Amino acid sequence: MAMRFRHMHRTWAVAVVLSASLLTCPGWAITSKITRQSTSKELLQGKTDGVLVTSRGNIQLGRAAKVLATELKDAWAINSIAVSGSTVYLGTSPNGIIYKYHLDKLTRLYPPEGQPLPEKAPPAVKEPNEPAAAEGKREEKSGGEVIKAEERFANQHIYAMAVDVAGRLLVGISGGKAKLCRYEGGNMETIFEPNDARYIFAIEVDGIGNIYLGTGPEGKVYALDPSGKVAQLIYDSPDKNILSLAAGQDGSVYAGSDTRGLIYKINPRSKTAAVVYDSEEPEISALLFTTGTSPESGLLYAAATSAKVVQAESQFAAQQETTGRPEPKEETTKNLESDGSIRLKIANTTQEAAGKAAPRPRTATRTAKPGTASYIYQVNKQGYVTEIFTEAAVFLCVARQDDKLLIGSGNEGQLFAVEPGSEREAVIYKDQAAGQIPAVAVSGKEVYLGTANPARLVLLSPDYRSQGTYVSDLIDAGQPARWGKLQIDADIPRGCKVLVASRSGNVKDVNDPTFSEWTDPVEITEPVQLRCPLGRFCQYKLVLDTQDGQKTPVVREVAVASTVPNLAPQVDSVDISRLQTPDKRGSFKISYKATDQNEDKLVYKIDFRKVGRSHWVEMKDQTEDESYEWDGRTVEDGRYEIRIVASDERSNTAATKLTGSRISDPLVVDNTGPIIRKYAIDKNGKAATLKLQVTDELSVITKLEYTIDSNAKWKGTLPDDFVFDTTDESFTIVTEDLALGEHVIALKISDDVGNATYKTFELSVLGQ
Repeated sequence: MAMRFRHMHRTWAVAVVLSASLLTCPGWAITSKITRQSTSKELLQGKTDGVLVTSRGNIQLGRAAKVLATELKDAWAINSIAVSGSTVYLGTSPNGIIYKYHLDKLTRLYPPEGQPLPEKAPPAVKEPNEPAAAEGKREEKSGGEVIKAEERFANQHIYAMAVDVAGRLLVGISGGKAKLCRYEGGNMETIFEPNDARYIFAIEVDGIGNIYLGTGPEGKVYALDPSGKVAQLIYDSPDKNILSLAAGQDGSVYAGSDTRGLIYKINPRSKTAAVVYDSEEPEISALLFTTGTSPESGLLYAAATSAKVVQAESQFAAQQETTGRPEPKEETTKNLESDGSIRLKIANTTQEAAGKAAPRPRTATRTAKPGTASYIYQVNKQGYVTEIFTEAAVFLCVARQDDKLLIGSGNEGQLFAVEPGSEREAVIYKDQAAGQIPAVAVSGKEVYLGTANPARLVLLSPDYRSQGTYVSDLIDAGQPARWGKLQIDADIPRGCKVLVASRSGNVKDVNDPTFSEWTDPVEITEPVQLRCPLGRFCQYKLVLDTQDGQKTPVVREVAVASTVPNLAPQVDSVDISRLQTPDKRGSFKISYKATDQNEDKLVYKIDFRKVGRSHWVEMKDQTEDESYEWDGRTVEDGRYEIRIVASDERSNTAATKLTGSRISDPLVVDNTGPIIRKYAIDKNGKAATLKLQVTDELSVITKLEYTIDSNAKWKGTLPDDFVFDTTDESFTIVTEDLALGEHVIALKISDDVGNATYKTFELSVLGQ
């Protein structure tokens, strides 16, 4: 039998590390809580403006950026960028306009200024599988409305541009009929028109000047000689579109398809192809070869993506994480303090903060659902494929600067930087106005970005921004708390500084007007006492500042201390069960659970009393166990209550300690068997009838057995009403004919808790 009483309550979960007391004024618990934030997952819950949160959980200043051209008339997206010397060319949608940016001036190159835009071509017949690439490169109107397919392809689009070996601009015009054009001497000349293509998605120029085109919707790859006069089909794939191309150093051409997401290696001479990799994503949106003589040269990088990738809840969410990092090839130890820099550390605690994690390279085997994330793959010279980066965003383009891959994405207009060798990844730029970065071009130290919705040309500087802010997510103390010191683990170079401000409130809504005002920013050179008022929620704001664009503060971890007024422990449940083993007869197991929102150490006191009495009798005191066995045979039979008292005295002073208690449901202590209140024996010839009235003070009578002249052959019988259900029962036992002589009828009567009473009756059967 078990009696149970549970109390439902709400608990507040706070990621904490326990440390020594930071505050010991009367009325407050002795133990403080320290909330530590050090991983990208934790820090990305906050908001950034001009700063970045890297994959290793570092906060640092972002790259400075300058918008060179904005509000491009009649253009919603910059799909491609080509750089020739100091001139930057932009290919746009939806009117197939080409712009030239030169000497801080933006001009319309094609159609020339003053000429009308191309008339809409008649809508093309939609193929059974309309190009997935077009969906991946979808345009949006300025209000965020997605253009329908028939509207989108009624106009011209510039999805691909390149510069040939003579420095001339090559342009792929897509629309009703695709054509390859070359801009020279102020004129746009058509040099090739594939008969069966409506789209040119990729243009690649190899080391000797040969030109390659990836087209759709027939999925063909064409090759032209450097002059553009001789064109030939080098591969006709079964895919609908060829979205990307990359020329290998061995004369081969790599092509990325859509619908099946394949990477082909094409031999232009034999016009044959082999599949290098079959991606689970439908589109290979970009291919990039590393060139040069370094060990990293000759590697192929591929972006596998899908237009169906949804917005991630947080960045880096799809990455597999591991602790530690690879050892750099060249590592120098620098004494920061020697040049006036500051290195700040967080005070040690008994429990270390969660280890920082960085994504690690993996072989191209994964469990993520197709369409839920995009991937960057590395293919080495032997054809071995490694997954080096993954993110829940649409990957639209890939470029390379030094040892970094730059990846333009959709969803939130983010530019990712990935260093495959060091496993470092970061969002180095996030466009606050645009939703997509479809084009990235690198020219020396300069990085040009083309955005969509709206279309803008952005120049990314190699220097850091002069200032940026990081505003944390709400830190929840669970109850109105007094906030202590904020500490950071950081490197602050000379000429840089980090400042902190804070605010607090009691509503889980950062926009609630009852939040306090931000405190004045204070420079962090040591642990800083937060001056925000008492409140359950706290928010901190870090301001990173640099006077030298070549350096940035790097914050690796933030720790915030809080102290909640001492709250009484709460006993949540008291469970009591009767032990059933023979050696534990009459004993009970008392189990209980308690919580303390201050996370104080608890000790327990167990009392009992008989129901109806007011005085409690101590059973056990100062126990840390959460269960206790009680021998019920030490008290008289009756109904009893058990009280559990939880105390936090070991984590508090005598003046601040508090207790909480809970009383169990009544339990029955019954160590006495049933009694026979009345009985009568009647003889009828050789048979006998025994009538009994049996009663038990506390428990239901559950069994009556009898035997005649035996100690083994017991027989059961039912009450006269056929149901064992009360503490009073009547029984009638009728024997069979008995032999002449003396006989003994033995009875065993049991109650529901196992107490048994034995009784014998003697009778004689005489001859006739």
